[in-house]
Amino acid sequence: MTSVIIIGGGLGGLSAGISLQSKGYNVTIIDENLHPGGKMMPVEMNGYSFDFGPNTITMPEVFQSVINDAGGDASHYFEFERLVKHTKNIFPNGEILYQSADPDEMISELEKIDPYGATHYKEYLKEVEKLYTLAERGFFYRVFGSWRDYLAPQLSYSFMKVRPFEKMDHFHRRFFQDEDVLKVFNRYATYIGSSPYECPATFSLIGHLEMKDGVYYTKGGNPSIAKGFYQFFKELGGNIHFGTRVKEVVVKEKRAIGVVTDRDETMYAQDVIVNGDFITATKHLIKEAERPSHPDRKLDAYEPSISAFVILAGLRNYQAGVHHHQVYFTGNYQKEFSEIFNKKSLPSDPTIYISHSAATERDISKGSNLFILVNAPAIELTEEEVESYKEKIYTKLEDLGLPIREYLEVERVYTPNSIKRQFSAYKGALYGLASHRMTEAFLRPSNVSKDIDHLFYVGGTTHPGGGSPMVTISGRNVANYILKRDKFVSQKDHSFSSNE
Repeated sequence: MTSVIIIGGGLGGLSAGISLQSKGYNVTIIDENLHPGGKMMPVEMNGYSFDFGPNTITMPEVFQSVINDAGGDASHYFEFERLVKHTKNIFPNGEILYQSADPDEMISELEKIDPYGATHYKEYLKEVEKLYTLAERGFFYRVFGSWRDYLAPQLSYSFMKVRPFEKMDHFHRRFFQDEDVLKVFNRYATYIGSSPYECPATFSLIGHLEMKDGVYYTKGGNPSIAKGFYQFFKELGGNIHFGTRVKEVVVKEKRAIGVVTDRDETMYAQDVIVNGDFITATKHLIKEAERPSHPDRKLDAYEPSISAFVILAGLRNYQAGVHHHQVYFTGNYQKEFSEIFNKKSLPSDPTIYISHSAATERDISKGSNLFILVNAPAIELTEEEVESYKEKIYTKLEDLGLPIREYLEVERVYTPNSIKRQFSAYKGALYGLASHRMTEAFLRPSNVSKDIDHLFYVGGTTHPGGGSPMVTISGRNVANYILKRDKFVSQKDHSFSSNE
């Protein structure tokens, strides 16, 4: 039986593991954490239940297909609920815009604030659907190794059509005029850890997922997806070791042959898949001499994505006025991103996102379980800075009418420091790499190692990018690559890149 070792049990590693295990491979997953799912982590505190992340789920069929295509029934492991009116956006002037997957309802919302946007909304939906369709057909389910892959005739047309040279903010101004409404749609850049004033308009396709297909919630909390993957993987006979850290990928004659754990145990396999931060894993698990395509100086030059300042706040009084997804926008959105990426400082007047899953599933948590997130640069913060900024966020929310300190029963704070430590994240970045430069936006680190045979990468820092569906797809892509390689050893599979 062919053995595969996967370093990291996030969604990418689990999806790759399920796909391979179901085809007769002997898969072992090794994870330094004590839970499956990586950043999709449940947190329990004194009767309060929180999802560390991700909070917004789209493309439910991606998660379902992992289990269904492996011979199982995803409905036995997790269940999705579609949220039609999914996000409540609150602007500095007190105006409110609800985002809805019902186009007529959305047009009615826009008519109150942005009449131009209301009349152009259906045109917007058509355009972002076009972007999504081109990306899905041309890019999501492929393994890319170089720019040559994009220049293939069947791809070059699609590449030019997804607006790679236009910025997201410029694209959205075609359809909306109100500056506050523009913030709502520009916020999609943060889903990939980037600035809407720097990242390509291509990523506006996220609007198709949220505004047409819809936003979903996983009953029992979004980590139920990871729990379901883990349970099914175990039922298939897969092995998983929690609380174990890999110290080194063993390379012999330019081929990965196994790993060494922090228990000084050497485990051998035909293939090694890294499900983790590409930069951190490559730098710390592989000797520099073994990876000439990625020396330390090149890895250190990558621009980190946005990180986050997160507060999990349990309020004993249920806050009926707080929506499942609620955003309090800053007055100057462009200044916020400039402070994050240019000044490398915490935003002076931050946009605050709140996830309140108890609004949809009332009995999931005691009181109100507020996941409070502010975009932050990937920097180290002192204890004094953390405490001061936490109080600043509380004060802003209270000034906006949301009582925090009066009803606060439990709290936990996550910063770039703790994200870096717990998830081995590059400088504490939440999404790995920022998608500002063309290389990071469209030529992310390859799923197939350029230097070491039988070494693969999955996760948000690799192709096709960040976000739970993309991470899951990356795992499927690598599994399919291995399956086709082993089945058609002497044949060329043109659905993948040429770096075999």
